[in-house]
Amino acid sequence: MPLSPRVPDLAALDLLVSVIELGSLGRAAQAHGISQPSASSRIRYLEKLVGMPVLERTTLGSRPTPAGALIAEWARGVVDAAQQLDAGIDTLRVERDSQLRVAASQTIAEYLFPGWLMTLRTRAPDTAIALQSGNSVEVAQAVLDGKDAIGFIESPRNFRGLESHIVARDQLVVVVDPQHRWARQGSVDLAELARTALIQRELGSGTRTWFENAVARAIPGWEPTVALELSSTTAIKTAVASGVGPAVLSSLAVAPEIAAGTLVSPTVNGLDLTRALRAVWPAGHRLTGPARDLYTIARRTGAPSAPAARRAQ
Repeated sequence: MPLSPRVPDLAALDLLVSVIELGSLGRAAQAHGISQPSASSRIRYLEKLVGMPVLERTTLGSRPTPAGALIAEWARGVVDAAQQLDAGIDTLRVERDSQLRVAASQTIAEYLFPGWLMTLRTRAPDTAIALQSGNSVEVAQAVLDGKDAIGFIESPRNFRGLESHIVARDQLVVVVDPQHRWARQGSVDLAELARTALIQRELGSGTRTWFENAVARAIPGWEPTVALELSSTTAIKTAVASGVGPAVLSSLAVAPEIAAGTLVSPTVNGLDLTRALRAVWPAGHRLTGPARDLYTIARRTGAPSAPAARRAQ
């Protein structure tokens, strides 16, 4: 049942109780952190709502009228109940903010999340954070199932039931071992790359999905050929370095190997492999507490620029 429009708001009732307890509108205004003119205005509005004076101003301060004393007596119970409600809500916030479950695809979990976490720790030092890593499909499902409050994915796919917002951009690169022909050439044409069997992540991987979508847009009707499927980026890098074949990985994941010369990244002529990294959470929900903080940190920090690829001479 809705309240009558004649019922004053809690702030006005709380102020009235304070005026009576402290004996002065000025002291009550100071206790509530507002100016005396604002306090006077609030009391006048309360009197307008109830239709009668609630305070008498005297040279010694303010005292309640008979009606004001009665309203204040009733108001004490309402104010006490509101304070209990506020305390209860605060307890719920503390419980909510005491832990944060996050899901992230492998590249983000390994190369971006640690930096985001360090910043989050300065904002929420008492929050226990649990990170679940998987491919983009697994991350999206974990968020949909309510296991994690927020997820970070690399896949371009839109998942029904999830809000999706870009937080960073990343560059995919082709990598080969230093003895590979593409390493000596320093580049590879899109047509040759498209007909080459690659070492790939499993289906559901954001890296694989982005690459295959990009090539399919450039070459309609193209069908990918997979030489070897591995579920670990580290395993793929080891296989490439051993001469098993080329692969497409995030520039973040291969920067150390390119710098060390154990992998080489030839330029791909005719293909843009820039991709978006996105945060996801349940549609219709609003991010709050540490989840909101993490999202903000991810957007502000983004992804570091990858170093220039090192090529064999």
